[in-house]
Amino acid sequence: MNQYLNFSLEGKVALVTGASYGIGFAIASAFAEQGAKICFNDINQELVDKGMAAYAEKGIKAHGYVCDVTDEPAVQAMVATIEKEVGSVDILVNNAGIIRRIPMHEMEAADFRRVIDIDLNAPFIVSKAVLPAMMKKGHGKIINICSMMSELGRETVSAYAAAKGGLKMLTRNICSEYGEYNIQCNGIGPGYIATPQTAPLREKQADGSRHPFDSFICAKTPAGRWLDPQELTGPAVFLASEASNAVNGHILYVDGGILAYIGKQPK
Repeated sequence: MNQYLNFSLEGKVALVTGASYGIGFAIASAFAEQGAKICFNDINQELVDKGMAAYAEKGIKAHGYVCDVTDEPAVQAMVATIEKEVGSVDILVNNAGIIRRIPMHEMEAADFRRVIDIDLNAPFIVSKAVLPAMMKKGHGKIINICSMMSELGRETVSAYAAAKGGLKMLTRNICSEYGEYNIQCNGIGPGYIATPQTAPLREKQADGSRHPFDSFICAKTPAGRWLDPQELTGPAVFLASEASNAVNGHILYVDGGILAYIGKQPK
């Protein structure tokens, strides 16, 4: 196959953090369809078991690990175990993350630090753990799940926006520092995704009208709708494959056009 058109992940070992469900699960499943061996972690055994069952239902043989991605010794131990049981990691997706929606003047510093720890420090820790093997092999792909909040501010998400803005710059710095080893580090910035977590924001109100936030998002999105998690999988496969070997330090916003759009003029 022409190397510039090679989207195959056959035989590659992919680690997707926090991939028991949601966006991480969708991306890992797409990688499996392209031939990758799937490894994932979550914070406790219950979530790992839930993920294992979901992958098995799709016919995917996954390897699940209980690991707190903010705990550097635990991450190093998990990566070492993956290398022994599956192989060294070729593709890393830093997907695990949290958000705290609290006005900044009401937010405790401990809450701010917790978001930064999971959404920014953890991608540093996990990337650091897989980089030596990637450098030794002379190839590797790191994909950071950024956000539109890597570019925009919004009320109540000061910690999340700070973390995702930092993750954008960490992405660019990994590119700068490790590109000479044929390691590409890029980010995906999802728009507003229709997941079980956002379902309450899309439910009809008692009077039959749309939820105000639903109306707001659809009005701000040129596509006029929420996005499906599956719509992130094509970009993720591209960034994980040899087809993207010349793409490095880039944030691919999969947002239905929100960042390009000022919104409709009021009538």
